[in-house]
Formats: sequence, C-alpha cells, structure tokens
Amino acid sequence: MSLGKNVRVLQQLFSPSVLHTLDLIGIFVFAISGALLAVRKNFDVFGIAVLAEVTALGGGLFRDLVIGAVPPAAFTDLGYFVTPLLATALVFFLHPHVERIQTGVNVFDAAGLGLFCVVGTTKAYDYGLGLTASACLGLATAVGGGVLRDVLANEVPSLLRWDRDLYAVPAVVGAALTALCIRYDVLNAGTSSLAVVTAFVLRLLAMRYHWRAPRAWHRRSTVQEE
Repeated sequence: MSLGKNVRVLQQLFSPSVLHTLDLIGIFVFAISGALLAVRKNFDVFGIAVLAEVTALGGGLFRDLVIGAVPPAAFTDLGYFVTPLLATALVFFLHPHVERIQTGVNVFDAAGLGLFCVVGTTKAYDYGLGLTASACLGLATAVGGGVLRDVLANEVPSLLRWDRDLYAVPAVVGAALTALCIRYDVLNAGTSSLAVVTAFVLRLLAMRYHWRAPRAWHRRSTVQEE
C-alpha cells in the first residue's frame, strides 16, 4: 500500500530541502530539552550529549525501525547526528542563559511536536501501515524521544504524569487529523498545515492554561503524590 498522490502533495508542501531544515530545527530544540534535563541531573558532558541525542532522534529512530526504513535517517544523514551535539555544546557552556529563554524553547518544541506527528504519520502510511498504526507511529515520532530521555534520567516520563501540561494529546490530535485527511483523500497543503498548527496551538494552550488529563474517576488511592 502506498500513499501515492498524498505523498506527492506533502512533498509539494515540504520540499526535500525545506523538510530537512525543519527536521534539523525540531531535532535541535528537542536536543536542548534533553541537554537541559541532563544539566539539572548533574550529568557530565558525555551524559549531556547522550540525553540530547536520544531526545532528538529517539522517536524518529523508533518509527524508522518499525516501518523498515533502514538504515534510519539518523544514521545516514550526518546533520541529524551533529545537530544534537551542537545543542549539547550550547547548553554545556550557556545553560544559565538557555534556562532563561525556556519559554521560547518550549514554543519551538511545540512546533516540532506538531510537525513530527504529521510527518511521522504520513511516512508510516507511505511504508504500508494502516491508518490507526500510522497515527500511533506519528505520536511515537513526536513524543518517543522525550519518553526515552526521562527513562534514562530515572524519572517517570512526563507523558505519564498527571501533574504535567498536556503533551501527548496535542500530538494525538495532529496525527489523527492527518490520518483522517488520508482516509478521505483530502491531504493537501492546507489540511496538512492545519494538522500541524492544531497540534501546535493545543500544546501552547495547554502550557498557557495548564491543561491536564483527568485521573481515574472517584480516585481513592492512598499513594502519596510526588
């Protein structure tokens, strides 16, 4: 099964050079978030680099391995590997300044989330997966690196914590919108952009108003909250 016409439309929206540039920007911002967590955890420079690389490339690497796009882009494009190292150097020397512009970093992170969930969904479908599985891999592309980052840093993934602003839900919405557009053969420049922007705006609103997912109905747990 091939995406056919829909892939050609997406390539018209994101030319190879533009898509590559957007990928590198998203990778850079995700790498900064990983490097900052490593600094807060008092990791050495090697640990900072590892967390930056994993955060930036983990989601896309997982997707490519699942769909059989091997070797993964992370291993065939030197820019994908070097970009997180640049983020590592920036955070290593200037982390107090980077911390001060955390809000700006979060905005770019939200933009990367929106872009990656749409591109991930489309690429998975192009490699023969069904719509539901494609949307799931779109979600994994967007949030997988963050999950690996938190696990390596010995933290409960932010994705699973009730006390964190919604992160996965905007990616789910963006991936689902993309899958619906594919299903009804309406994926074009406008609708794919709409899916990206929707996920982006939802994430910004979640950060602004601290939207969180509900916990279990009539919760009666005696476990202490952290």
